[in-house]
Amino acid sequence: MSDAQEVARRLDIEITTLDIEPAHQALGDTLSDVLGGEPQGLTDENLQARIRSVLWMAISNDTGAIVFTTGNKSEMATGYSTLYGDSAGGFAVIKDVSKTLVYELCRYRNELAVNNGDLEPIPLTVLEKSPSAELRPDQFDDQSLPPYDELDPLLELYVEGDATAEELIARGHDPALVLRITRLVDQSEYKRRQMPPGVRISRKAFGRDRRMPITNAFRPE
Repeated sequence: MSDAQEVARRLDIEITTLDIEPAHQALGDTLSDVLGGEPQGLTDENLQARIRSVLWMAISNDTGAIVFTTGNKSEMATGYSTLYGDSAGGFAVIKDVSKTLVYELCRYRNELAVNNGDLEPIPLTVLEKSPSAELRPDQFDDQSLPPYDELDPLLELYVEGDATAEELIARGHDPALVLRITRLVDQSEYKRRQMPPGVRISRKAFGRDRRMPITNAFRPE
């Protein structure tokens, strides 16, 4: 929260904090009979993300402001997002920007500011801490995904380069890692079909450029 507040201060962005816990508790109580108790694990994490999106869209309805989604290409590729949660919105600004490129762009933006004699708009604490969805204590992205410096190069070859899993393995990439990543990409197509439009910067973006079947249990040969 302190990092978000500092980014908003440096970029002169109005920031409003809403407490989702009353809604979280109310929905948990509503679901308890059906689930046999309070929501737990991934169910509870996704419930929090969806509560946020309900509030965002309500503010959008009332003010006319558009909701930007924050998911990057690495997250979209692997399905590392909550459907109707952080993926809900009207425009996906960085949907075609890999996670590692997000960091590069942030550092580039900071360099521009310093060269102009201005304060870096993105605090170093944001860039140096481990990425996290922050939906449970001590949660980090690399608990669910390979490290981004391993993930992104393979995603580029598989998604933009149209390399098959067999070709990637033949090139010397770790077979277990290749199969894990390609399976994540293949099984997440149904999520990507429901994402908002966004900026295209690569040779092949998700959407019109790359569409795969979403039929039950589809897998490439």
